[in-house]
Formats: sequence, structure tokens, C-alpha cells
Amino acid sequence: MNSSLKSPSISLLLGILLTLLLQSTSISAGEPVPEGWQQIAMREPVKPEFNYLPQGSFDGKGALAISAAPDQTESHGAWVKTFPVKGGQGYRFHVWRKTEGLSVPRRNAVVKITWLDEKGNLIPSRVQGADDRVRPVFPADGNTNKAGWTEVTDVYPVPTEATQAKVELHLRWAGQGRVLWSLPELNPEAAPAQRIIRLASAHLRPRNGKSAMENCQQFAPLIAEAGKKQADLICLPECLTMCGTGLDYADVAEPVPGPSTEYFGKLAKDFNLYIVAGLLEQSGDLVYNTAALIGPDGKLVGKYRKVCLPREEIEHGISPGKEYPVFDTRFGKLGMMICWDVHFPEVARNLANNGAEVIAMPIWGGNPTLAKARAIENQVFLVTSTYTDPDRDWMKTTIIDKEGKMLSIGKDWGTLVMAEVNLSQPKLWRFLGNFRERIYRERPVEGFVEPTETR
Repeated sequence: MNSSLKSPSISLLLGILLTLLLQSTSISAGEPVPEGWQQIAMREPVKPEFNYLPQGSFDGKGALAISAAPDQTESHGAWVKTFPVKGGQGYRFHVWRKTEGLSVPRRNAVVKITWLDEKGNLIPSRVQGADDRVRPVFPADGNTNKAGWTEVTDVYPVPTEATQAKVELHLRWAGQGRVLWSLPELNPEAAPAQRIIRLASAHLRPRNGKSAMENCQQFAPLIAEAGKKQADLICLPECLTMCGTGLDYADVAEPVPGPSTEYFGKLAKDFNLYIVAGLLEQSGDLVYNTAALIGPDGKLVGKYRKVCLPREEIEHGISPGKEYPVFDTRFGKLGMMICWDVHFPEVARNLANNGAEVIAMPIWGGNPTLAKARAIENQVFLVTSTYTDPDRDWMKTTIIDKEGKMLSIGKDWGTLVMAEVNLSQPKLWRFLGNFRERIYRERPVEGFVEPTETR
């Protein structure tokens, strides 16, 4: 081939390759990064790679990309922009996120919002104490669309002194993969209405019942009282169809739904509330220790089968449950657990992971300190109904708040315990902020590591 023809061909080829390379590059000529966005790394040795994709989002709009650097063990950095806000106003934050090759997206791809004054300083906290500051918030993940993009959104009341919000879109602790963020929005929106609800619990130990139904009937007056006091939920105790009858677990076991849930369903409908009842469930050849949730329409909403069984139940042939269901109610998301479950952190944590805001716990007796811990470590309200004598230093019939405080305690048998709580009000911890949000982003990776066998 003539050398005079070869060089232009090579030049043409190189030109084509260069054009393709520029087209595939995230930040192309004429497509600068949107105004105000900057890049930060937590430390220079873990700085990830930042790119802007002009049409990278599922809706054809721009996307901010962060990728783990190939020569690093771990990368951690963020896109950052400061938005103007008006103090005292509610604002909705909204962004779409897509992850690729990240092991735990809830930990690896995080939004952080910090409220600042006009000088860019943290704001003194009116709630947590004068020596503290308003801490950042961390919106949780929502639904994922068909294109694989997850919505991250929430509405926040802006502190009165705030004039700006620093928004950070993070990729952190990533050894591989990347995250794409759509261009976030922060717009005024009225804060959601307060969700103030009334929780109730029955402090009653059935006496002299000869059958499961006779025991159920003993709870009717307390359910009626809870309804008249406009309770949203009443929790009844564990194995209530067996307690005090002299019968064995299997003797009173019945289908769920069945006779007992039908009976409580009529009361729930008459008094317009939810009822959680501890029953023995017959399912085929198996018997479960079950908590049944009956709705104000009189129908069974769902059930929870006790996962952690004590030796007494194991010896009587009770089978353990395996699931941690959480149910949507008119007042919020409700989970259930039973007695011995409270001694193991995994049960309440799994319910909280699944969205529970309130956990109802029928319980024969148990450690009240651990019950408080379950409420604190998961930032949920815990409603308990027990058979323990109130004078004993043991489990109480009570409502426990997110700080571990017993808001009301059953003292006399046959009485109702009630408390009014606000589900929309987060507990703000001194120097930590909203711990409920942080649990989701910072708790360990799921899964229990079995201990290695020693020889």
C-alpha cells in the first residue's frame, strides 16, 4: 500500500476513535456539570471517580455518577450542593438513585442533608440542648421503578434559623461498582400532619375459664373500655385461650382465622379498633404460638408466629415461626412479637427493618430491661400485655416509648393501660440527631455469621 494513502487512513481512524471516546465520556464539551455541584472525597487516598452524564437518568435528564476507583480497596466521596431554604418552612427532598455492583446500597449510596445558617454554620438545637447542634438528616429509600431507579424522598421541617441546606450524594465504602443520582430537588411543601394515636393494653390474667372461648370473653369489658376511650389498638396477652384453664397448648389450638378471631372481630368492629390477641394456632399437624391482628372491619389482618421458643414450648411440641411480617394499619405500620422473642435482638430488629413503627407484644413474663432496649435500639413504640404480677421486678403491662420510658403501667388486674403517642415525631438524640434514620444507613450488613468450630 502506498504510504501516502496509509497515513490519512490512520489519522481518520484515530479521529473516529477520539470522537467515540469523547461521546462516551461522561462530561462532554458543551455539557458542563450543573451549576453549584462540587465533588468531595473523605480522604484523598479513597477519592472515587466523578462523572456527569447529560442524559444518564431514566427520564433522559442528567445524572451525577460516582464510581469506585479501580486502584483502590475502597472509595468514598460525594457530590455536594447548597440549596437556599426558608427557615420554618417544610421542604420535600427528592432524588432518584441507581446502583450498579454495590454490595449493600443502603450503606453504600446515601443522601445526607445538613441545615446551615447564613454563615454556613450548624444551628443550635432547641430540642437537644443549647450545647448541641441540629444534626444532619438521612432520607430513606422508597420504591424502585422498572428501570431500576430507587426513589429517595422525604419532607422535613426546616429549623427557623436555617437559610441553606447542604445536600450530599454519597458513594461510600465501595470496592467496586457505581451509583447514579438524578438531579435532586428541594421544594417547599407543608410538613405532613401529626400522627397522634392511642395505644392500649389489657392487664388481665384469665381466671377459672373452662374453655378457650370463656377466656376470650373475659377480655370483652377491657376492649369495650378501650373503644370508648378511642384507642386505635389494644394488645391482649400471650396464649390467652390457655392461661388458667389447666389445658395443654394443643388442647386449645385452633385455626387462625377461627373461632377466637371471629369473636374478637365482632368486638373490634363494634368498638372501631385493632386487636392483637395471643392464641394457639393449629395448622395441619403443627401448633404455633401466634399473635393475631384483627382490624376494625372485624377481619383478620394478619398473624405472627413466635420465632424464638423457650424450653417449655419446645417440650410441648410447639413449632417456631420463620417470618417477620409488618402490617399497614390506619395509624401506621405494626409488627408483632411474643414473649421469649424479646430476649433476642434479631426479632425486633427484623420487624423494624421491615418498617414497623409500633410493635405489639403479648407476653407471659420477661425481662423489662430488654423490652426497653428493643424499643430504644429500633426507635419503635412497644406495647406489652403480661401475666406478671405488677409488684414483681419483672415484665409490666405497659407502653414503652423510643427512649425506653414506660408511659403507663398496669397495676391492678382487670384494668386498661393507655398512652397517647406521636408517630410522626422522631426522637432526636443529643449529639446524634434522628437515630431512626441512621439505623437504616449505618446498621451492620444483614446476615448472621456462624461461629467457626474450634478444635
